[in-house]
Amino acid sequence: MRDADTKIDPKWAWAVYEPSKEAPWNLQRAGHLYRRATFGATHSELEAAVKSGPEDTIDRLLEGGAGQAKFDRSTAALAQTIDLSNNDSQIGSWWLYRMLSTPHPLQEKMTLFWHNHFATSNAKVQNAGFMLDQYELIRKHALDRFEPMLRGISRDLAMMIWLDIKGSAKGNPNENYARELMELFSLGIGHYTEKDIREAARAFTGWDVVGTEPVYKKDQHDDGEKTVLGSKGRFKGVDIVRICLEQEAMPRFIVSKLFRFLVSESVPAPNELIDPLAELYRKTHFDTGALVKTILSSNLFFSTTVYRTRIKSPVEFALGIVRGLEGRIGTTALNTALEQLGQHVFHPPSVKGWDGGPTWLNGQTLLFRQNLALALTSTEDFRFGSRTDPATVLTKYEKTEDDEILEFFLRLFLQDDLPPDSRQRLKEYQQRAQKQTVPVYWSESDATNHRVRALCHLVLTLPEFQLA
Repeated sequence: MRDADTKIDPKWAWAVYEPSKEAPWNLQRAGHLYRRATFGATHSELEAAVKSGPEDTIDRLLEGGAGQAKFDRSTAALAQTIDLSNNDSQIGSWWLYRMLSTPHPLQEKMTLFWHNHFATSNAKVQNAGFMLDQYELIRKHALDRFEPMLRGISRDLAMMIWLDIKGSAKGNPNENYARELMELFSLGIGHYTEKDIREAARAFTGWDVVGTEPVYKKDQHDDGEKTVLGSKGRFKGVDIVRICLEQEAMPRFIVSKLFRFLVSESVPAPNELIDPLAELYRKTHFDTGALVKTILSSNLFFSTTVYRTRIKSPVEFALGIVRGLEGRIGTTALNTALEQLGQHVFHPPSVKGWDGGPTWLNGQTLLFRQNLALALTSTEDFRFGSRTDPATVLTKYEKTEDDEILEFFLRLFLQDDLPPDSRQRLKEYQQRAQKQTVPVYWSESDATNHRVRALCHLVLTLPEFQLA
């Protein structure tokens, strides 16, 4: 157990977590793992995780489940249709379906992380197929090595349009991609100069997009000598990527972003805490899967210091509800709802992506979250119907009494981690609901189901459910 104000010992932080009396492996830690590494868990997944222990559960998440190839083939057919019709409105829905249904949720979660890292919006690209191709590039390397992903993104058609590599020519180089390659994709502010950007931009000249292919036009490339980050040569774009990867700041920059995504948005991460992971990242040739495993297996990850210190993104909030209720919903309406909440996948607000953290929550977005939770649980919203019905889940797990119904929802969505006064208010609601007048044409089952749906909605609007 650690107090949030206590200085964190890096050796302790990144050592492998071993359950103990002071830090037992329990439902709370299993739920914490599933919130951070996936998009939430079902009741059965949580129970299985508690039984199998942290090591087996983490290994299973890293490996993914059975049937991945078949699942990929099934979604590829729809992706092809979206590509042929250039249907912008369907690409987000397609990805949300994958997030909900994939046998490998950690891979999809990390793909979402990298999507925000290489934030590219179809609002400018205007080509659904290019966006889907970028998604496939990122997903392929999401838990693999960073180097081929960074090289690939420099020749990615969506990125070439988004950051104006397309058409950048000798004598008039566009600096957008060179700047963001250093500032946002590899090094971070303070680790390059404006001259580095100008020189690197010359190296990326000569490329264009013709039809659906990147085309190199030699006569448009500046083949002169360039000086970038202390290196001199007649560089091309691939050389600039290599030089960025060689910088000491690179692994620390990526590790710091992963720390914020997987560990905490609010716990300070000084260099002495980040450096061991940065060195590991370098030694493994930037193997993101190995880095993620180290983080997810660590003492710090499972400590009270970082527990519920991240705010759920809209995607995490919504998918956590659907997964918990074991729903199978149409994701087109969900995609629209998430846009209202501030997260429209394939349409990040800028090259910096979504800021996340406290920016996810304000008076309006909290109201939208409550309304979405109601739409998903009431069975009365035409967009979702009864496909995420709390009453159906209770029937599956044979929960019928008030006490066990409340306990089920609290364990499922909050892992029974709730202040006593909040729990008491929920119990009092259950008692009042028993006395409420219902329409005369309702059966006893109708009345019971209405009460449990309303109870579930109340649980989903608690402050604790907004936290990952």
